[in-house]
Amino acid sequence: MSNLEAVYRSISSMEPLMPGTVGGRISDLSVEIFKKSGELRASLPSVVVRGQVAKLVREMNSYYSNLIEGHKTLPRDIERALREDFSDDEDDQRNQRLSVAHVRTEEAMGALLSRNPGTDVYGVEFICWLHREFYSHISEEDWFTTSHQGVRHPLEPGVIRDNNVDVGRHTPPDHLSVGDFLQRYGSFYSSTAIPATERLVAVAAAHHRLAWIHPFGDGNGRVARLQSQAAMIQAGLDGEGLWTLSRGLARARQAYFAGLQAADRKRESDLDGRGNLSDKALSGFCQFFLGQTLDQLEFMIGLISPFSLVDRIEAYLRFTRGDLDAKLREHMVRLLKALCLEGEIPRGAVSEILGLKGTAARDVTRKALEEELVGSPSPKGVLRIAFPNKVVEFYFPQLFTDLPVDVG
Repeated sequence: MSNLEAVYRSISSMEPLMPGTVGGRISDLSVEIFKKSGELRASLPSVVVRGQVAKLVREMNSYYSNLIEGHKTLPRDIERALREDFSDDEDDQRNQRLSVAHVRTEEAMGALLSRNPGTDVYGVEFICWLHREFYSHISEEDWFTTSHQGVRHPLEPGVIRDNNVDVGRHTPPDHLSVGDFLQRYGSFYSSTAIPATERLVAVAAAHHRLAWIHPFGDGNGRVARLQSQAAMIQAGLDGEGLWTLSRGLARARQAYFAGLQAADRKRESDLDGRGNLSDKALSGFCQFFLGQTLDQLEFMIGLISPFSLVDRIEAYLRFTRGDLDAKLREHMVRLLKALCLEGEIPRGAVSEILGLKGTAARDVTRKALEEELVGSPSPKGVLRIAFPNKVVEFYFPQLFTDLPVDVG
């Protein structure tokens, strides 16, 4: 059969949109995810510290999303790029800009959902907005996609593709039918008919089906992951930005792609559901997706426990920063401990916390600011803990480095 004959045109081709039987391991995972999400929020009492960690997680999310797509941008290079400091190497700079685009899109998405909590995150308008927002941060020179035959097609951000494509062994719907598939996708997954107990399963199933539709010429994987994140935010499961699914998917990159490809398959027999596609494979993908979600929630709970974090901050200053004066190190340990637990501290309170007179306390504050271990919104503003790239591997071990996959 030719590719043209194999192209999907009927929206019934996308069935089933949910696994036929939701129970067993999938139900257990859903219950645990809701439980762990609450634990994650509670693990950092300070709103300010949660905000600082969430900022770091956004950078981590862009790092892992790039890795999933086969691009590696070091955390320090992402940090530089967010300050508009780009590499002279053309490929490295492009990867930096992809990372920045992801961070900015995630920020914009969070702001949008905060302003309009009722946004239909499965709707065509939102999905196209995600794509348009992402590409708005990328040079127009990169607004194109290349087919397997080496033919370049122009790409208009936020606009459904106008040509047919192949994605590995999968041939997505005909470009003239993509709008119909997206309408069906949105109406089903946004439906209040889906029980609350199955809402998480719907997030997982929707992730695959959006990738299956492949609505855009390029950027579909990033859009699908951002859409899933938006659905988690609406469900109150994002832990206020304290975890990211992309890390779990990147660490299991081969299994992720294998699961997506398996769920592309047609129904194998009468024992494999009643839709066009495999019910068994969709159930398997949903179980994998929710398993990675739970894994990442548990990882972050252990990582950001305030007392564990305080211990790692103390170890960094005492054992890694031997270049600092011993007394200064001890004062900075006490200051950072207080900031970690309190969130923010008026500058005038530093003297009391450290038991130092005004000038000595100001010297500690100045050095902490110079080292970027502490931040402040203004020259005389409150002090807040900061997490520059140089401390991340000490404060948050394995946040970026625990990645036993080949991305080359």
